[in-house]
Amino acid sequence: MKKNTMILAALAVALTLTAGVGSAWAYFTTYAEARGSYTLDLGDKTTVSENFSDWTKHVSIASDADSEPVYIRVKAFCGSEYNLVYSDTTGKWTPGEDGYYYYSDIVKGGESTDILDIKIENVPEGMEDASSFNVVVIYESTPVRYREDGTPYADWSAKLNSSRVEGGV
Repeated sequence: MKKNTMILAALAVALTLTAGVGSAWAYFTTYAEARGSYTLDLGDKTTVSENFSDWTKHVSIASDADSEPVYIRVKAFCGSEYNLVYSDTTGKWTPGEDGYYYYSDIVKGGESTDILDIKIENVPEGMEDASSFNVVVIYESTPVRYREDGTPYADWSAKLNSSRVEGGV
């Protein structure tokens, strides 16, 4: 009788320990992929145009007609086994130390930047399906600011102010 009780107790412990294995296994084997974008509207309205050909993304950012003048910067990401090479024919895009490419001109309402080409290098020979590559382009804009002498500048360190209204939503 004592032997049966020990076996049942061991079986109960074993079942308790293995009950969570399925969810733990699912945690370590789950793969998820996300696509799409989310736009934050902070006063200026800009849209990105991305065209792809010959393993190169051609990127341009346009400002809506009623938008205030802004400065633009762009950065792209891809898998670590591939290199991205930036180029433009106008010389208006310059690399920054932070990995962004900065557009030198002020983009006024209704205008757009010149095209910045972002080429994928190290593509395996015979690779023809570009849909397996994902180059993510991040761009930011900041309103044009002016110094006391009237010289325009971009303040990329400006923080968005927020406030909390007590009792509000």
